[in-house]
Amino acid sequence: MKKLLLVIFVCILAGNPISMRGQADSQPVTLEALIKKRAFHPSGIRGVRSMDDGEHFTTIESQGTKIVKYTYEEGEKVREIFNLDETPIEGVTSIDGYSFNTDETKVLLVTDKKRIYRRSFTAEYYIYNRNTEEVTPLSENGRQEVASFSPSGNKVAFVRDNNLFITYLETGEEKQITKDGKHNHIINGKPDWVYEEEFEFKKAYKWSPDGKNLAYMKFDESRVKMWTIKKYKGLAPEKEENQPYPEIYTYKYPKAGEKNSLVSVHVYNLKSGNTKEMETGEETDQYIPRIRWTHNPGTLGIFRLNRRQNHFEILLSDIDTGNSEVMYEERNEYYIDERYFDYIKFLPDKEHFIITSEQDDYAQIYLYDMNGNKVRKLTKGKYDITDYYGYDAEDKRIYYQAAAKSPLRREVYSVNIQGTDKKVLAGKAGTNAAEFSNGFKYFINTYSSADTPPYITLNNEEGETIRVLEDNNALENRLEYFTYSDKNFFTFTTDQGTELNGWMIKPVDFDPDKEYPCLMTQYSGPNSQQVRDRWGFGWEQVLANQGYVIACVDGRGTGARGEEFRKSTYLELGKKETVDQIETAKFLGEKDFIDKERIGIWGWSYGGYMSLLCMTKGADYFDTGIAVAPVTNWRFYDNIYTERFMRKPSENPDGYDKNSPINHAQKLEGDLLICHGTADDNVHVQNTHEMSEALVQADKQFQMHLYTNRQHGIYGGNTRYHLYTKFVNFLRENLKKPGE
Repeated sequence: MKKLLLVIFVCILAGNPISMRGQADSQPVTLEALIKKRAFHPSGIRGVRSMDDGEHFTTIESQGTKIVKYTYEEGEKVREIFNLDETPIEGVTSIDGYSFNTDETKVLLVTDKKRIYRRSFTAEYYIYNRNTEEVTPLSENGRQEVASFSPSGNKVAFVRDNNLFITYLETGEEKQITKDGKHNHIINGKPDWVYEEEFEFKKAYKWSPDGKNLAYMKFDESRVKMWTIKKYKGLAPEKEENQPYPEIYTYKYPKAGEKNSLVSVHVYNLKSGNTKEMETGEETDQYIPRIRWTHNPGTLGIFRLNRRQNHFEILLSDIDTGNSEVMYEERNEYYIDERYFDYIKFLPDKEHFIITSEQDDYAQIYLYDMNGNKVRKLTKGKYDITDYYGYDAEDKRIYYQAAAKSPLRREVYSVNIQGTDKKVLAGKAGTNAAEFSNGFKYFINTYSSADTPPYITLNNEEGETIRVLEDNNALENRLEYFTYSDKNFFTFTTDQGTELNGWMIKPVDFDPDKEYPCLMTQYSGPNSQQVRDRWGFGWEQVLANQGYVIACVDGRGTGARGEEFRKSTYLELGKKETVDQIETAKFLGEKDFIDKERIGIWGWSYGGYMSLLCMTKGADYFDTGIAVAPVTNWRFYDNIYTERFMRKPSENPDGYDKNSPINHAQKLEGDLLICHGTADDNVHVQNTHEMSEALVQADKQFQMHLYTNRQHGIYGGNTRYHLYTKFVNFLRENLKKPGE
């Protein structure tokens, strides 16, 4: 007998009235107000930097023309650190970023940023001397990348054309450290495309604590296969030179099962000018996701990960000899999540380090000694640590964020090095995220919930609010002039016995006696989370004003519910996630106010992949689908991400093939729209081309739209407005009844 669906309502009761925001004469939320006018965009605090004394902070203000210093305690303006109007830089109209040297007498200004990939960019950097009030270019020999001060503050390292350089500020000398850098061949001091995207960093060098050495990673891309993107003339921006013949852009992109860059680690000694290669083992088919100095300036920490990403090691390297020893290692049945690499902290006592690990099913924080022996577990409970903020060496406390009360929420905590004195610093129901001052005496907390825009406060080390920095009252007042619906959370249990979390937004004129079309939204990727108690005001409210129910459910594989839940999709991405979205459609279809014949689904990237699977494998439950920039076969995606969850195609061919929507194209029954940017460097438009060909040969009608020169985010000029207008029109034509 089929198991009855156990439904646990948290906030949604079919017959109950819902909260409709807005005044009696308020207007509907429109795409124009949402996207073009950005009427619902919350205010924040831009460019906050804690100063070294921990008593002051700085921000970028006046459209990027000023850096201003304030006191934490009173919030009083102390002075302007830099004013572009008073100290003009030829050709510069705003500052994109900045950093101080150690004694804060110099400021490294970032201007004219030009994006390369998701995190990387080139820029024109300038040095502002606060004592002389003079500005000088970091280099006059071309644009720079990933520039940073040395610990002494009198030198700046940077990358240009895949080579490392050092500028000596006292003399102005520019010294080239490496000379073998070459596009699509050798990269020094910054990661290749796949490392940047999947190990999430853009600077691959580190100054030693004493500033006498510079450690860097070298990527030999020569054996990695090329990918080519055509860039057309376009309009936003316009490239007139590409009018007769498109620009051909090629870069190295290792797909699943393909060869990676050979990565080596080197240390350059500034005094001798010599470079020493560090030992990383005989195996070359491996990853070096981070390098990090210990508090001993003669010892470099090297993180090593095997190709399957289930065996992680920390090597300690002697920079004089290059010899390395394994200090710590960890193995996992599935994979080791890369997000924890940045949570590893070598302590100033030179005898311990802190690490976040899933060794007890949930992500928790542990203390180890420098011989790799576990000292103690510092956090305890069946919940996940979701961010690590740092360690206060003076008070010996660790600061972190966790989903301790609910997977839907986030709190800020601290605990002592003994793991015995845990404090809640920001625990209001919803989402709390902290940014601490140097010394951890203060922190800026950004709080939001499903019905509260970001509320930003300054707090002391005990969590007490000192003052409000941004209450977003202007946004809340503006919302009073628009009609929109509350987001309500619910939980239900599937036929497979899995309890899932979701949220729902009902039409603004909701009538429980009517039936409405429903659009499901989701992302569904590993360790992602769309169902969170936090502020979000998107195009769902446009749909709510047009008579749709919008719902979202996080299926198996998503985050903040422990390792077993988030890694349950291992080796078969898409299978269980599709089942859970089908179960969601069945659950929603049983509601009296939802027309089960008019349930649609949409998503972007991994969410687009899921939309295609649901529209094919779940064709009996989904009437309409939108897939944006979708992966259509994991063989087409990069190897670090894909193999983390799927292993190589040669090791797991069924896992790749059985859950590729291309292989289920013949099952499509409903209306489908696929959108993609032609210059997507992440999820290549190849995915959409191959899917469209499979649909054509299966004699399945569908709609497809390509956006010229657009990357994965599909934005620029009028693009984003056009894209969402297309979504709305497509749903109006296909998901709603005639005349609605």
